[in-house]
Amino acid sequence: MRTAFIKILTELAREDKNIYLLTGDLGFSVFEEFAQKFPKRYINCGVAEQNMIGVAAGLALNGKKVVVYSIVPFVTMRCFEQIRNDICLQNLDVKIVGVGGGFSYGALGSTHHAIEDLAIMRSLPNITVLCPADPIETELAVRAMLKLKGPTYLRLGKSKEENIHLKPFKFQIGKANFIKKGKDITIIGIGPILKNAILAVKTLEKQYDISIGIISMPTLKPLDKNIVLKAAKETKAILTIEEHSLVGGLGSAVAEILAESKYKILFRRIALPDKFCKEVGNQEYLREKNGLSITEITGNILNYIKEIK
Repeated sequence: MRTAFIKILTELAREDKNIYLLTGDLGFSVFEEFAQKFPKRYINCGVAEQNMIGVAAGLALNGKKVVVYSIVPFVTMRCFEQIRNDICLQNLDVKIVGVGGGFSYGALGSTHHAIEDLAIMRSLPNITVLCPADPIETELAVRAMLKLKGPTYLRLGKSKEENIHLKPFKFQIGKANFIKKGKDITIIGIGPILKNAILAVKTLEKQYDISIGIISMPTLKPLDKNIVLKAAKETKAILTIEEHSLVGGLGSAVAEILAESKYKILFRRIALPDKFCKEVGNQEYLREKNGLSITEITGNILNYIKEIK
């Protein structure tokens, strides 16, 4: 996904001389082409993310379209106050890109796990929050966010994420899209973990007389309220899935909509438990340890199928 991000950013930077890229001493083997082609618009701010946000704000106040990039915990939690006061409070045109959502950097331990970022970023006024599920959504999201004026947070996986879409589609910020439609259960997912949900659904539909719809929700804020209410009206249950804490992410956002709606529907969340992950290992290993492997997701969905029958 980060490859898709920098590919489109480099392409757009050729057309728009106001695009600047700032990084917190990251992007080696990724940003070389951008740095070579636009050396005056590429700034390595070093391991000083809070200062990087201040630099980005200054550039934005001078009419530049600024993209800042680092690992998720460093570009969100480490400099949350600066994002709040320097960027969101002033509604500046700064795009914050966090790489390594969820357990992408699992082998580096809890300090590098990105499991709270969606919750804290969506709490900020003025900001748009994007979390694409695959490289195709990433390319479309990057194009869309650079046309949008104002603060944006883009959460990416790390690398080697597979496409879940067969081809590009009409992407609009604030709109979800159907991967497949179903009449019994609707699964709403965000980010690359949606791939595991798709594989789980394929297994279940072969074994049981059940029709399961799958929605990709690449925009967490503003959330597509209409598609959530449509699912509540037309299916018997809604499940959310995310590689993020159970607290404050997609599941919480969907629950807020359902709680204020007229629909009485079974609603369940599949997410990371509300605790720090003490284990160390690759992403798939940590997903398995925290209930997000294909097997665990399949079992959870099966339990919810039994609830509606």
